[in-house]
Amino acid sequence: MTMDSPSGSTHGDEPTESTDAAEPESALGIARRQLQHAADHLDIDPNIVERLSHPKKVHEVTVPVKRDDGTVEVFTGYRAQHDSVRGPYKGGLRYHPEVTRDECVGLGMWMTWKCAVMDLPFGGAKGGVAVNPKALSAEEKERLTRRFAEEIRGVIGPTVDIPAPDMGTDPQTMAWLMDAYSMQEGETVPGVVTGKPPVVGGSEGRDEAPGRSVAIIAREAIEYYENEIEETTVAIQGYGSVGANAARLLDEWGATVVAVSDVNGGIYDADGLDTHSIPSHDQQPEAVMQHDAPGAVTNAELLELDVDVLIPAALGNVLTAENADDVRAAIIIEGANGPTTSAASQIFAEREIPVIPDILANAGGVTVSYFEWLQDINRRAWSLERVHDELEAEMLTAWKVVKDEFATRDVTWRDAAYIVALSRIAEAHEARGLWP
Repeated sequence: MTMDSPSGSTHGDEPTESTDAAEPESALGIARRQLQHAADHLDIDPNIVERLSHPKKVHEVTVPVKRDDGTVEVFTGYRAQHDSVRGPYKGGLRYHPEVTRDECVGLGMWMTWKCAVMDLPFGGAKGGVAVNPKALSAEEKERLTRRFAEEIRGVIGPTVDIPAPDMGTDPQTMAWLMDAYSMQEGETVPGVVTGKPPVVGGSEGRDEAPGRSVAIIAREAIEYYENEIEETTVAIQGYGSVGANAARLLDEWGATVVAVSDVNGGIYDADGLDTHSIPSHDQQPEAVMQHDAPGAVTNAELLELDVDVLIPAALGNVLTAENADDVRAAIIIEGANGPTTSAASQIFAEREIPVIPDILANAGGVTVSYFEWLQDINRRAWSLERVHDELEAEMLTAWKVVKDEFATRDVTWRDAAYIVALSRIAEAHEARGLWP
């Protein structure tokens, strides 16, 4: 693949300033740095930037749970609500041992930018419980979810704050949370969460939406750099919901997916893998290495393959100062949240490797969550075809706005996305003003 830019130059990723912080970086530190970096490109009231550097509220709760053996264990839960100037707070709930207050704040800030980039009428939030969900039985996980729902019930709601699945949670978790909330409210309130099973008000196409949006943005980026998707090779780290759905869609559109991986490692075939025959993590956990393929690669080696498009769709902080010089992909599309550290971003910028940021590429999840919220409010379900069509339209609209900023300003793709987001949020704050 050649990398001739239609605008006559290529842009890498942010930032331009040097970063001496030890890796891995915190989500909060990255979010604040990216906010300031975008603000530097805009004529914006610094007081608004200062307000956006902090969450509006952070709720911390204790969650006692009766274990199956009769003992009681107490966990800590959080809900960080960053900004609601454009609408109700929106963001995931995760169950993970390393959930912290600052992580929830940083990820909540990212949700604010993501919703603004997509021009959705939501603000940003994030929450979770510091727990290892793999150490819980299904019954314990349900009891944890119902108690957590009760502890945060006063700060969530369909017009206040709308949680969704995240790491360690799933549609069943959201169904439990919705039921617990509804029981206390005395009526069924499906719009309190998104990402539910369709049978209780969830949307068709929600699970595959983040991967679908990654594939759509990858397709558009390939075209932007004047290449044919049929001549494009792709490597994808992470074969969960995001990676598998992106891989299969790109495969259907004619791209050659040469490598995919899961936590145990990856497989490689220069002639292309049959992505539909490889079970995703949801279908069969950690099944990638059990699939017959000519070659094998480690997760680290996959990031350094000589491919046209690299999609890190597993964990954050996988592209770092240590491996950025060895990445040979022509384009990077961020499928995971925060896969590229600031130091790596600077290296990619210097090497003129474009990086399409997560707040645009994987925004299909929150976009279809918005569709689900609309369906719940109106009590009218959409067909899968309508969901796909509406998602395609929303992603293409967002892509065009970000692309125009990228082409007009001397900035990176990440800068362009943040400029779009921050401009919209700042305009809303200017219009509403500051309560005395």
